[in-house]
Amino acid sequence: MSNNVSLTLRYASRTDIGLRRQRNEDAVYAGPRLLAVADGMGGHSHGEVASATVIAALSSLDSDPPGDDPLGSLESAITAAGHRLKDMAARDPKLAGMGTTLTAMLWDAGRIALAHIGDSRAYMLRGGYLYQITRDHTLVQSLVDDGQMTPEQAAAHPRRSLLMRALGGSGSVEPDLSLREAEAGDRYLICSDGLSGVVGPKELHEILTAAGDLGEAAERLVELARQGGGPDNITCVVAEVLAEG
Repeated sequence: MSNNVSLTLRYASRTDIGLRRQRNEDAVYAGPRLLAVADGMGGHSHGEVASATVIAALSSLDSDPPGDDPLGSLESAITAAGHRLKDMAARDPKLAGMGTTLTAMLWDAGRIALAHIGDSRAYMLRGGYLYQITRDHTLVQSLVDDGQMTPEQAAAHPRRSLLMRALGGSGSVEPDLSLREAEAGDRYLICSDGLSGVVGPKELHEILTAAGDLGEAAERLVELARQGGGPDNITCVVAEVLAEG
């Protein structure tokens, strides 16, 4: 990246209840610095509480300069959000067992801090190729990693959504963390498994490549998930890195 070129981020987000759920337990945030998707769980409305609480806790990152350590800022905010969920559950036994996935990007002048926990996903389109840049924290993914199951078997497994990690849940709350250098022309997708579990990589690649308008791309992705049966809430953020100067 040359010194006289600055990079900026544009973005669009959409969320949809899907066709089979009674409520939308996903939460989403899309702003100039912060992009995030959380998929709540816990029964009744508790998943909705968990995802909304975590997104609200992270939202201040969108207005606060990340300083020299955007990844540390993101990690600290996630840790605080996890503690908040546990405190809420301790005060109200009805909330025991609630939790949420979280996939979040914090933009910092050409760098992207990425944090991930659960089975929502982030993808990057660069140079014509689509890369999944998060790893699902699920039982079936661990079996794939150990060579006990193929990715195709995992995608069709009846317990493919069984999480090994979630924020506020009983397991580990340690997110995967990484810092990435952005390039002009990069496109990113963050989504809940209501999208990635229905719409395959080939379709994701086609839409992210062809779309001129990010809002239209997000709407098309949601539409495809609904056409695929809409078994879960569907949420996505689509972003693009632009060069200025």
